[in-house]
Amino acid sequence: MALIWLIAGVVLILAEVLSGDFVLLMIGAAALAGAGAEFAFGNVFVSSAVFAAVSIGLITVARPWLKRRMHGEHIRDNVAALAGARATVTSTVDSAGGRIKLNGSDWSARAFDETEVLEPGTIVTVVEISGATAVVMSERL
Repeated sequence: MALIWLIAGVVLILAEVLSGDFVLLMIGAAALAGAGAEFAFGNVFVSSAVFAAVSIGLITVARPWLKRRMHGEHIRDNVAALAGARATVTSTVDSAGGRIKLNGSDWSARAFDETEVLEPGTIVTVVEISGATAVVMSERL
């Protein structure tokens, strides 16, 4: 029985190469732990309990840590990363348009609040990017 656990563990770990999601790796490692328990104790119930405990532990604790470590934090694309950025009004911005300085570049902009008129020098926050236009609102306290 230990040989079956061992073969299952190795096959699952090798299959992980194709998936890259670390689930099969965790289950494969648990199967190897089950093989060790079967070899040590010779009891299918003990090896099954070891397999279950180790697989649950690895999937709930080790897998999230490993995914963060290997894949890093989520990086937003260029446009999404601009949302929430601060900018300075360079030409009066209202609902019809205007200009801002955003990350050192000149952008067309329009006010998020249609009644708001933002004068040059006002610090604004980018709410969203709509096409090539930044939709902004003033930073009021």
